[in-house]
Amino acid sequence: MLPNDDTPAIELDRLTKRYGAARGIDEVSFRVPAQTIFGFIGPNGAGKTTTIRILLGLIAPSAGAARVFGRDVATEGAAARAHIGYVPGEAHFYPRQSAGALLAYLGCFHPGDHAAHRRELAAQLELDLGRRADDLSLGNRKKVGVIAALQHRPRLIVLDEPSNGLDPVIRARLHELLRDEVARGATVLLSSHELAEVQAVCRGVAVLREGRVVAVGDVETLRGREVRHVRAAFARPEAAGLAAAELERLAGLAGLARDGAVVRFLYDGPAPALLAALAAAAPVDVCINEPSLEEIFLRYYAPRPEVAHA
Repeated sequence: MLPNDDTPAIELDRLTKRYGAARGIDEVSFRVPAQTIFGFIGPNGAGKTTTIRILLGLIAPSAGAARVFGRDVATEGAAARAHIGYVPGEAHFYPRQSAGALLAYLGCFHPGDHAAHRRELAAQLELDLGRRADDLSLGNRKKVGVIAALQHRPRLIVLDEPSNGLDPVIRARLHELLRDEVARGATVLLSSHELAEVQAVCRGVAVLREGRVVAVGDVETLRGREVRHVRAAFARPEAAGLAAAELERLAGLAGLARDGAVVRFLYDGPAPALLAALAAAAPVDVCINEPSLEEIFLRYYAPRPEVAHA
């Protein structure tokens, strides 16, 4: 019996993994609502893959809990994994098998006949099912991994750096496939350091920093949270230099850069103080925008320990 529709697809509760004295992850907590594409972002070494391996039952946590559709992965692992399709960051195959034979073999681990859907996915991703695994490029090996994860129509799709090696056209098709999977009722956890990809396809996101979650929320809220990207143009470079020196005194200003007569910076302080400082600097033009997800991401990787929740 499956949980009701209000049950989160993924629920991590203070999930912790230690490797002796080495850091793994520390009290990672967030929920992924069902029927959404959720981003899990952070640089290499932040703990994303460790978290995913615990979720898949490949390693055991030191503390905390992970649940898939309400089922604890430690005590109900087989039932939880029955609903998961997984694309690893690096895929290794039996070298002499063809892509089609390998996918058919992997499909046997799940009930039902997946041949038609497998051929459909291969056509969409332009994969030659007759090619041997040892003849496949990095991009084509990634396609095999994606098809293996999707062919049995899982309720939860976990992707670890899925676009690595894919050209832009195939990457766009993968994104469309993921949207189609969500439309049929699936949930996607997309782990990536490609921030443009996360911003393009994800509704929610969790940001991981040195094994800890530093922000959780929907993408647009995180982009709009407090911080703004400010561009101020001045009549002369000299005026821009004087203005930059004054603006740097603002509390909440970060990343100030000057290019000729233009000054750019990020700002997360009170709006009246910013407007007063700009008025005093007398620019000829001002533009204030929401930052990109990459700028937000870099901001969270500054030495700020607090956790933000949207």
